[in-house]
Amino acid sequence: MTGLAVLGSTGSIGRQTLEVVRNLRRRFRVVGLAAGHNVTLLEEQAREFSPSFLWADREGDYLQRKATGLRARWASMEEMVCHPDVHIVVVATAGKVGLLPTLAAARAGKVVALANKEVLVMAGHLIVAAARQHSADLRPIDSEHSAIWQCLWGEDRASIARIILTGSGGPFRDLCQDDLDRVTAEEALRHPTWQMGHKVTVDSATLLNKGLEAIEAHWLFGVPFDKIEVVLHRESIVHSLVEFRDGSIKAQLGMPDMRLPIQCALTYPQRLPAARVKRLDLARLGTLAFCQPEPRRFPCLGLALESGRRGGTFPTALAAADEVAVEHFLAGRIGFTDIPRVIEATLTAHQGTVEPGLDQVLEADAWARHWAEDWLRARA
Repeated sequence: MTGLAVLGSTGSIGRQTLEVVRNLRRRFRVVGLAAGHNVTLLEEQAREFSPSFLWADREGDYLQRKATGLRARWASMEEMVCHPDVHIVVVATAGKVGLLPTLAAARAGKVVALANKEVLVMAGHLIVAAARQHSADLRPIDSEHSAIWQCLWGEDRASIARIILTGSGGPFRDLCQDDLDRVTAEEALRHPTWQMGHKVTVDSATLLNKGLEAIEAHWLFGVPFDKIEVVLHRESIVHSLVEFRDGSIKAQLGMPDMRLPIQCALTYPQRLPAARVKRLDLARLGTLAFCQPEPRRFPCLGLALESGRRGGTFPTALAAADEVAVEHFLAGRIGFTDIPRVIEATLTAHQGTVEPGLDQVLEADAWARHWAEDWLRARA
């Protein structure tokens, strides 16, 4: 059986990963589970899957529940992912918390199924270098990168002419520009096609997620930014496309369901039957629509792409400032259109490092968070 460590097991991707595992119990064994603050759900998962290792942000709460009868050892995520019983590490955390365990898993030569955008945005050069040096296997879980990855199976990557990332446009794609100032966090969390965590749902509404995905694609597939494009596709059926130098284009299609790319990452190179996944009926669907994103409506996309081109620690500062801004927006302290203002101000003040090591990446992350918080306090 293949041993799994699921980091972020109580989040949206983590829960869906465990749903896939339930349907493939003879193939996978859950060795480790790591969560944030939802200790109650973590305990339920531990009872069901009997992992050897557990971790959560709220360790004290867990340790007080000594009567639970869970036969698992408390271990850090870095220790967990390096254990010899773990073969595949699913990184389903949000934000920078996934960086150190992902780097540890890559250095341990594991299969890393990656659903955390910020890890490659912050330190893609370090993750890719560690994976190459230690023969680790990076497998994307994001639907867009999974689509690109699947389109490249059996292909020579040197023949890539263009990568086309698709995005739904989020809940405000049809909203008048003047109305964006008044949207609420509750409205931003009503994504039209996907059920996701709060942070990534807001990033989808600002379209910052597409900029982050462009940076991820750059590192995952070794493609320069001038060969990466973003188009809006409201139906979320074509998950991304690859154009080759002969003019041929491959696309991966499917109903919006994250269990498909999750299972693909876990079972590669095999394709196994997926339970309870709705099949795509193109005739019934009728048409598929595509259009270019409007720069004025989605300033976060431009900021992210520019940060990717500048490289160094600029993507790190971008991701950190966005986390701060989204947290304040969800708490009702700033408006929706303040999110790009926070990011732009932080990037303008940032003095980037060209080829940062891990310490410099972490310093840039801490600096950007502190600077964004100070900027918001000054405005308040």
